[in-house]
Amino acid sequence: MPYKDLREFIKKLEKEGEIVYVEEEVSPLLEITEITDRMCKLPGGGKALFFKNPSDYDIPVVTNLLGSERRIKLALGYENLEDIGWKLYRILRPEVPGTFLEKLKRIPELKKLNDALPKSVRKGPVQEVILKESDIDVFKLPILKCWPKDGGRFITYPQVITKDPDSGIRNVGMYRLQLLDKDKIIMHWQIHKHGNHHYWKAKRKGERLEVAIAIGGDPVLTYSASAPLPPEVDEYLFAGIIRGEGVELVKGVTVDLEYPAHAEIVIEGYVDPEDPLVDEGPFGDHTGYYTPVDRYPFMRVTAIVMRKDPIYLATIVGKPPQEDKYLGWATERIFLPLIKFNLPEVVDYHLPAEGCFHNFCFVSINKRFPGHAYKVAYALLGLGLMSLEKIIVVFDHWVDVHNIEEVLWAWGNNVDPSRDVQILKGPIDVLDHSTNEVGFGGKMVIDATTKWKEEGYKREWPEVIEMSEEVKRRVDKIWENIVKNL
Repeated sequence: MPYKDLREFIKKLEKEGEIVYVEEEVSPLLEITEITDRMCKLPGGGKALFFKNPSDYDIPVVTNLLGSERRIKLALGYENLEDIGWKLYRILRPEVPGTFLEKLKRIPELKKLNDALPKSVRKGPVQEVILKESDIDVFKLPILKCWPKDGGRFITYPQVITKDPDSGIRNVGMYRLQLLDKDKIIMHWQIHKHGNHHYWKAKRKGERLEVAIAIGGDPVLTYSASAPLPPEVDEYLFAGIIRGEGVELVKGVTVDLEYPAHAEIVIEGYVDPEDPLVDEGPFGDHTGYYTPVDRYPFMRVTAIVMRKDPIYLATIVGKPPQEDKYLGWATERIFLPLIKFNLPEVVDYHLPAEGCFHNFCFVSINKRFPGHAYKVAYALLGLGLMSLEKIIVVFDHWVDVHNIEEVLWAWGNNVDPSRDVQILKGPIDVLDHSTNEVGFGGKMVIDATTKWKEEGYKREWPEVIEMSEEVKRRVDKIWENIVKNL
């Protein structure tokens, strides 16, 4: 059964010994970050943190909620996250049935899709308290200042809800949001994000863009806001597919948007395209560096709604590893089946957190023809946010792309830089400070597969050293006894 809200998941973590309650008074200004950063860097990601007494606030703060493989599996309800990807594939990319019997067989899948649809409800606990007009003050929430040179306090774990001004399709994204004034919040809508597309569509039409910022709820909702879905797929539908049950949504008080009825806090408002852009940042980002000041639109807050006893959910980004390591890992596993659908030759891929997810992509393939590695790399660069990858290294099928020792061994041994490296240009993550231009720069494709004569290799490619299976079987029992005595 899915979790109804954040607090139900917290109870589960308490039962599983996966959360630590901090009784001491801790400031949301830098101190919560320092404690969370130390926790994130423990082996396996440490545990979730529940700060009961943030300095000067009555609202508790939770961090590192999904910061381990175990907790994100508990949150999503799957032991093997690839099962989510196959489930998504079967529902959203079904084969066309050819016979009446095949059509009947499709009914269970269609029912699952119907069950996953978001459900409108008249009221929810998120609207137990409603603040409007002079009562609005976002600084009354324990929003963090994360790093010493940050430009201010930032909401870091939001579900930012907007609608496409043309199609009306909802988008739920996760963007950092800087507090500008008690009723103004800066929207960090990067150029490649769907929220940015909605803003520019609204600007061209001369219309206000309504926004709702939801915090908390079933942790599946928080994860879904970070997922790189196509623009036509509603993130709350995706969450419903994972949950096996539709997300309950309630209509906003001052905006014509729906948001999770069981969220903890929602900030309603709008962005007026006639307002000038404002300075946002600096911000200590997931690259481990401060992102410099840039200009972004801001939202005017029209209402803050919340539970009577809300919990504020936050995350920290900075030098890896942080909690986002496990969000990225979940995305990598969930979307592998969809990558395999488009590229059946792909065996596996890995976007290491140490490479900030967009610096390196290691991919293993079943190589079938000369130049196959380049074909796969170019195709990956055409798939959604994979287009932002900076360095793609392609390996043979037997290389474990999650094992950095094996990756470096195969990479170093199999690559002649004068033959196996191609330098390209294309879109780059706007947080990448290495490029001369923001969001545009160089890319590298590296073929680390076994080389064929048709690819210009003139020698005899050597065999990898392997022990015979017969010897391995004879030694297995002896080895068990040796290990027992270690």
